[in-house]
Amino acid sequence: MSWDISESPDLAACHALRREVFIEEQGIAEPDEWDDLDDQAVHLLATIDGVPVGTARLLTDGSTGKIGRICVVKSQRGTGLGAALVREGIDRLSAMEGIETIRLGAQQYAIGFYEKLGFAVCGPVYDDAGIPHSDMERPV
Repeated sequence: MSWDISESPDLAACHALRREVFIEEQGIAEPDEWDDLDDQAVHLLATIDGVPVGTARLLTDGSTGKIGRICVVKSQRGTGLGAALVREGIDRLSAMEGIETIRLGAQQYAIGFYEKLGFAVCGPVYDDAGIPHSDMERPV
């Protein structure tokens, strides 16, 4: 089974995935999940036969590209889809002029996953919506 990952204007599909994973599964409060950055982000949407199964959003801040809100539905975890979403984000941000570093905020349990994709922890553990995170980055 393979997926298609593309830039998507379908914010409703991305929000539905984030609601399922972050709010319903992980118990993140709605006000912590929704912010004013969605309007300025590029949203990646992964689908299988047209059905949304994963998403991530890309933002830029000066010379830093940011990958965030990475989520994959339970049925697709362990398939490589999460890594494919992150790699797609890396590729897209790396192609943008002036981007030198790519950063993300990793839940503690996922640090090893991101290290395999070239990221290194670059700051202390902090609380984000009640979940311990660390910032991680990699050069372009």
